[in-house]
Formats: sequence, structure tokens, C-alpha cells
Amino acid sequence: MMNDRSKDIGEFIPMPDDDMVICRCEEITKGEIRKAVHDGMFTMQEIRRYLRAGMGLCQGQTCSKLVKGIVAAEQKASPATIAPATSRGPIRPTEMKILAKEEL
Repeated sequence: MMNDRSKDIGEFIPMPDDDMVICRCEEITKGEIRKAVHDGMFTMQEIRRYLRAGMGLCQGQTCSKLVKGIVAAEQKASPATIAPATSRGPIRPTEMKILAKEEL
């Protein structure tokens, strides 16, 4: 998949719609995503770790396609060439007394 860091994608040029919120859970804007790509975050996993886009309550269900489209557009590539971020289920702490009661 796409991860060619030697490719020159040009400099970051602000756009009028950069203040549009893409990830509502984490309040990440289009401009922040575009800037992250120009700062060297070329994969969805890097964007997720750097900005937390897709790590909110919906776990990327509402924004992942939008984020992928923005990342691809900044790299002048097809969204199909951008690998999805690793999905993980939400994790909650479990008290030891609950685990101790489980029967084997």
C-alpha cells in the first residue's frame, strides 16, 4: 500500500474549508489532517496515533472514510492505495474480583 515518503507532495497550502470538523468525536478538522500528512503522517495508522482521529466514541465509524479520502487527496493517490487503520474494540478495566469468580 501507499507509503512512499520519498514522493514530494508539495508544501501545505491552507484551504478555506480547513476548519471543517471531520472527526466529531475528537474534534479533528480537515486542516489538521491535511497538515499532518504534510508533516509526514502518510498512513491511516499514523494519522490515528498523531491526531486521535477515529479513536473517539464511534471508533472511526463516521469519519474513517473521510479521513482516508483527505489523506489520499493530499498524497495525490487513490483512497484504495491507503491501508485502513488497525481496528480495536473498546477496552474497559475489569476488577480482579470479577475475573476470580469465573468458572473454568
